[in-house]
Amino acid sequence: MEAFEPKDFEYPIKKPSFDSVVRQKRRAQIQQEEQLQYTVIPDEEQSVEPVYTETEQKIMDEAAQLSLVGHLAELRQRIIIMAIAVVIGTGIAYYYVDFLLELLLAPGGKLYYMRPTEAFFTYLKVSVVGGFVIATPVILYQIWGFVKPALTVREKSISNWVLPVAIILFIIGIVFSYTLVLPAAVVFFMGFATDELQPMFSVGQYLDFVLSFVLPFGFIFELPLIIIIMGYFNLITSQFLKTKRKFFILLAFIIGAVISPTPDMFSQIMIALPMILLYETSLFVLANIMKR
Repeated sequence: MEAFEPKDFEYPIKKPSFDSVVRQKRRAQIQQEEQLQYTVIPDEEQSVEPVYTETEQKIMDEAAQLSLVGHLAELRQRIIIMAIAVVIGTGIAYYYVDFLLELLLAPGGKLYYMRPTEAFFTYLKVSVVGGFVIATPVILYQIWGFVKPALTVREKSISNWVLPVAIILFIIGIVFSYTLVLPAAVVFFMGFATDELQPMFSVGQYLDFVLSFVLPFGFIFELPLIIIIMGYFNLITSQFLKTKRKFFILLAFIIGAVISPTPDMFSQIMIALPMILLYETSLFVLANIMKR
């Protein structure tokens, strides 16, 4: 039986990775800082900066450049996916555009169109807005997927419930506005009619009013989620919210004046009041359930 003799194997020389270079330099910096704790050194010499060799600096520059290119490629891919989702959603909404128009225009009663193209563009606008609403879960998922790798382990732990809750709150906001706020606003404005002054709504203008009144509530209802997430990471506390209550009430009316489709006080109140109620709900959850 022949004696075993070790053989020499040639392995391909590999460049150290970007992460390994950074980790090695950080370990060296930490060791030097620990040594400085037991050494008396003048103040101007106590700062320790990692020194990279020419090869290491070149590797880090190349890795950073490749990382940027990779992020841009990923961003482009996700934008394409979101655009495709909007196109598909627009096609689905256009297929059901008659049903969607019936829902949106029901509170206004009989409507008219004053220009030959007004009805066509109304159908088109409903289809595009409906496409965005249908594609909202895909859009939110792509945005979350892009930022998720940059988050810490603790931040990633909330990803299992943030996205579904955000979608549910968006839908609740739209349904709340359509069923409660919009009918009240239409009744309020139609109450100015007299025998000499009869309402005659244009379909295009009325649809703009409905969309600008309904869609903002989908985003307004995300307020509790934002506050709870900030409280989860100890960025704000219930005591902080209590001290800023007056400022938020003022801000709610300012936002109501900005996004309101009409400059009247009624529309501003109809937008600001739900924001204040959501703020108080978030404060209650933060103080009594999360104990922050």
